[in-house]
Amino acid sequence: MNFTSPSRGNLSLDEVFVDVVAYIDDKPKEQYKLIIGTDSQAHNRQEVCFVTAIIIHRVGKGARYFFRRQKHHYMESLRQRIYYETFLSLEVATMVTAKLAENGHPHLNMEIHLDVGEKGDTKELIREVVGMVIGSGFQACIKPESYGASKVADKYTK
Repeated sequence: MNFTSPSRGNLSLDEVFVDVVAYIDDKPKEQYKLIIGTDSQAHNRQEVCFVTAIIIHRVGKGARYFFRRQKHHYMESLRQRIYYETFLSLEVATMVTAKLAENGHPHLNMEIHLDVGEKGDTKELIREVVGMVIGSGFQACIKPESYGASKVADKYTK
């Protein structure tokens, strides 16, 4: 599983983890949020680009992020795309959580940012995908608070 850092280039998940821990260890007394979010964009009814972002946010003092881009066959159903976005976020969150527990950072606050909100076509899916995230043991955020999906990941789906 490979990610891209705007400042460091291509990184493995292990390298992303090392960078996240180094960012925290640089200022350990600060408050941090680890955010995972996925967004998607259909292209020409032929394929869908899914982007999953990992963001380490030093609350009030900046952030670093990493993203993974995947292309899949076109999905007609918005429900299917939103479910798959949620699955991709949970997949990455589960791997990161395991690494955090193994390496002495199990207390880190993690959020899954979902690209759904009270306005628009996704409002009917909120309860379902939030339930998936909470049922998996993570905190869920929806629009407008879900900037990990709707801003960071969205930037790289084009």
